[in-house]
Order: sequence, then C-alpha cells, then structure tokens
Amino acid sequence: MDETEFWELIDTARRGAEGDPEDQADLLVERLCRLDPEAVLDFARHFEARYHRAFTWDLWGAAWVLLGGASDDAFDWFRCWLIGQGREVYEGAVHDPDALADLLDDFDEEVDGDGEDLGYAADEAYEQLTGTVAPELGLAPAPADPQGVPIDLEDDRALAERLPRLWERFGD
Repeated sequence: MDETEFWELIDTARRGAEGDPEDQADLLVERLCRLDPEAVLDFARHFEARYHRAFTWDLWGAAWVLLGGASDDAFDWFRCWLIGQGREVYEGAVHDPDALADLLDDFDEEVDGDGEDLGYAADEAYEQLTGTVAPELGLAPAPADPQGVPIDLEDDRALAERLPRLWERFGD
C-alpha cells in the first residue's frame, strides 16, 4: 500500500462517517477487512509513522486550545483524529499547527478531536482477518518526548503567542 492508497482509505471512511470519528473507525475497519493482511499491516505502518510525526509541542498546544486542555491520552487521541481528517488537514497542521485555525471549518469538542478508535482500526481488521494479534510493525520506537520547543500548556499567554490564529478563533 502506498501513501495515496492510505489517504484514500482515510478519506473514504471520513466522508462515509459524515465527520463522526467512531463511525469513521468502523467504516475503516470494514474497508481494511477487504484487503489482505499484509496490506492492513502496510496501512498500520503508514498510520503509526504519521502518528509519531505529529508528536510535537506545537500540535499538543493546538490540541490544548481546541479541547480546552489535553492530557497525554487526549493528545494521543487527538493525533489519531488529526490523521482521520485527511492528508490536507494533517499535513497542513504538522507543517504549521496554527494553520488549523484556517483548515478546520468548525470544531465541536464534544465530537471532534478524539480519534482513539481510529488508532485501533488496523489492529482490529488484522485480527478479524487472521484471528491473531498484529505483529510488530518494524518501525523505529516512538520519540520519548514531543519534538520542538517545549511550551507551558497551562499558560494561556504562551499558547496565544505560539498559536495566535488558533487562539483567536478557538481560545478562551
């Protein structure tokens, strides 16, 4: 599976779910179950690589602003949700997290920002296809700490300075 096929699966499931992350995960599992197990593992590698790439201080700050706070787990689920938004939003946000102010039409913290189930879609599909747990993906381990310049996530002023457009649109 190449990068284009990965993003097509993400986009097709997102459109079918009409923005609901849980429905998107269910649709993604259905679509992955139509593939062979090795293709599912390829999908998982693409997902995991993007998940790790989004482990940055600035994206954690963006999640904090959008969600009104973001624990370690909430930031993990936010990164899954971000991947689920598709290539344009994901790449734009990784390149410039403040661009989420322009990339998101709206944001409802009751529905948006939590893509935990998306993070398990490939594992679930692989298990349905093979009856076994997915093997290790052979990727480098996740970074221990977020990449980039640390930020005090509880400092509204620091967040507003680092992410001015996002703060203006979604901050307190």
